[in-house]
Parts: sequence; C-alpha cells; structure tokens
Amino acid sequence: MLSKTTHFIRTGVAAAVVGSALAAVPAAQAAGELSASASVANMYLWRGLDLGDGSAAVSGDLTYSIGGAYAGIWVSSGDDALGNEYDLYVGYGAELGDFSFDINLTNYNYSDNGLAGKGFDVSDDTTGELSEIITTVGFKGISLSYYDNIAGASGYEYWTLSGGVGKVSLTAGLHAADGSSGNDMTHVDLSYAFNDNISFTASKVVDQDFGKNDAGAFDEDVKFVVAYSLPIEI
Repeated sequence: MLSKTTHFIRTGVAAAVVGSALAAVPAAQAAGELSASASVANMYLWRGLDLGDGSAAVSGDLTYSIGGAYAGIWVSSGDDALGNEYDLYVGYGAELGDFSFDINLTNYNYSDNGLAGKGFDVSDDTTGELSEIITTVGFKGISLSYYDNIAGASGYEYWTLSGGVGKVSLTAGLHAADGSSGNDMTHVDLSYAFNDNISFTASKVVDQDFGKNDAGAFDEDVKFVVAYSLPIEI
C-alpha cells in the first residue's frame, strides 16, 4: 500500500480567484463566526484507505469564518504509520445560484513523528513539509474536487466526484501518481446520514495498478465505517 507520506497532500490559495468571488458573498456572511466539532469513528478512513489499521479514530476541529473566507485546525488520532496528526487550513468559498466554488490550502503535520506513545511533541513536528491545494466546483449537488500536492510528495494528485440524494451520497475517488501508472487507485464510497450526528459509510477499492498478489497492493475488502459527530457550542 502507498504510504501516507508519499501519497498524501493538499493545499492552496489563489488570491486572484478569491478576490473576484468576493462580490458574490451575501452581506449576512460579513460577521465572523467561530465553530467547532468533535467526532469518533471505528476507523480512520482516508481516500478509500484505512490509515489506522483497524483502530478507532477521534478527531476535532476549530474554524473561524468570515465573508466566505475561513481558517482553522483539525486534530486526529488513528494514523497507524505516522501517529497523531494536526492539519492547518485556510480557504475561501462562495455560491452563485446553483454553482459553488471553494479553494483551500491545507498543511498536514505529525507532531510525534510517528512514534507510538510519544504524544504531541511540537518540537518534532513537520509543519510545512506536507501540503496540498484543494479546489472544488459544484453544480446542483454534484461536486468535483482536485487535490494537488505542492509540498512533501511530488507528483501525487487526487480527484473526487461526489453527489447525493436525500440522506444518501456517493463519492468516487482517484489516486494518481502524476498521471503515470504503477500507483494509481480508484475507490467508491457510499454513505448514509442517519441523522445530523450519525453516519454510515461503505468504501471499496474498485481498480488499481497493483496486482492483488503484489506486495504493494491496496486492500480491496469493503470497509465499513460508523461515525458520530457533535457540534460544540462556543
């Protein structure tokens, strides 16, 4: 399986694009807002892969948003290879009728450097070493996202196409090693939102360049995820 270090990345802010979209932000969004949430899941499902090797994952986030722009931090346990994680992100999103747009820069950090039991040791973190730009465009509930590595894992790209009806949503994701063969993988996730807090997801690898008997092959078993999330009043 591809390591998260060599196949994990997201980030970016395009100032010119963000500036042109500001006019579309409703006046009601002018006031700043601080939001937070916490969640727990039976596994750390990341882009069709179980990064926790079957272990449960606990996560939380804190986000400040104003006028369509936002910035925040997301913290999680559960990555079996790299240990505890915190991600820093900044971005901007806007809606124009049925169309939506978002561009996001995310930096991934592993403060314990993957050493089990070491905890969050910020003197050993990886700030700035692993980043990617995420660009998303949407139309009437269908969204296309492009994740472009800009630091830490040269040549890695990831694409998703998502849509949903009611409480059911479907996402197809493609891992691409700079468009070349050898490490590409496609997965499909089917999710059901039982209510505002509980969701269920079934994820499966449906295509890969690795053969099933190769040492680097992705696990093609269906992965079932149960997640519980809770907004936190601030």
